[in-house]
Amino acid sequence: MNATRTHRSSTHRSPVSALVADVIAIAVFALLARIAHNTPEMPLSFVGWLDTTWPFLLGVALAWALLWFGVLPQLRNGGSGHDMASGVVVWIFAVVVGLLVWGLRHGQVPHWSFMLVATIMSAILLLGWRGILRLRSRKA
Repeated sequence: MNATRTHRSSTHRSPVSALVADVIAIAVFALLARIAHNTPEMPLSFVGWLDTTWPFLLGVALAWALLWFGVLPQLRNGGSGHDMASGVVVWIFAVVVGLLVWGLRHGQVPHWSFMLVATIMSAILLLGWRGILRLRSRKA
């Protein structure tokens, strides 16, 4: 009976925990970016980290608003946002909105290498935690 309870509680996840994990993933993404680009002109600081984080978090917030209110189908019928389909939605919105805001703020299209690294790193972080969770739940 305890195994059944444990199994049920581990498979029933809250969308809030997925949202929090996505926010943490983007925060880590921005921190790694700031560490990699730590220069005298752009030193590593809390304000600098927030400045890097918010455009991508705006994309995460927009994606989650669309998921939460059922505009996008992933959370309908009891979805929790922990699935890869939700992760792909959040990832695409984070990258597109984040890079669009960056371009508008700087008055230019971001360099292709920045777009490539931002796309790959955010995918690793936003989809990676979902993949690990999926592997863990398969083993259980």
